Amino acid sequence: MEDRVEDLGWFHSNLDRHQAEALLLHNGQDGSYLLRICTNNENSYVLSCRCANSVKHFQISYDGKYYRFGMAIFETFSELVKHFENQPLLGGESGVLTLLKYPYPRRVNEPSSYETVVIHAETGYNSSIKKFRPQSINSKEGYLTKQGLKIKSWRTRWFVLFRNELLYYKTKNEKQPLGIINLKICLSVTKDEEIGKNYAFRIHMPYRVYYVYAVSDIERQEWIDILCWKLIQNGIE
Repeated sequence: MEDRVEDLGWFHSNLDRHQAEALLLHNGQDGSYLLRICTNNENSYVLSCRCANSVKHFQISYDGKYYRFGMAIFETFSELVKHFENQPLLGGESGVLTLLKYPYPRRVNEPSSYETVVIHAETGYNSSIKKFRPQSINSKEGYLTKQGLKIKSWRTRWFVLFRNELLYYKTKNEKQPLGIINLKICLSVTKDEEIGKNYAFRIHMPYRVYYVYAVSDIERQEWIDILCWKLIQNGIE
């Protein structure tokens, strides 16, 4: 029985190529994939899959009865996915093999605050760097004031959320971070009303607790929301 594309939980009807790349690079892992509409052909779909820290796009045509992926023919997308869960895809010119492992869900409670994201957009044999503000990419950067570990003084640092890492720099223009917080092992992110600073929150790690504060309650809540969302994606909360 044919499955309706609209009913697939990993079908994203409103994504273009660059938004799909940004989603999979920032939130996914090798083997993450999603389905979207081909912008150049209304009778085709595109399977976007992350492999080896890049995103490859595979066109799937539909003739009203069968889905065609290269030389292979499938009656449903479920058959196609089941096939490529066991038979690896060839990742373009790189020759990297990858299996379809993790469908990227359409309904994800993502934070409402996003910053400019720089992604690598492949176009045929050439490549270019594009900057844009998509609506569904979780990334954030800005100044927060952090308490030191040994000397309990407060210093303002430039924080950057990138994938599963929260990096902080001495200033915005610095190239090397002073520290990196691995969100994959983060235990919790919560408001703090005891440290004696307005708009403070704590980042609880297995080895220490980071105390930071923002410039406003709105800014604090945006940081907490996006960091907690990361923990949910990592299966921590």
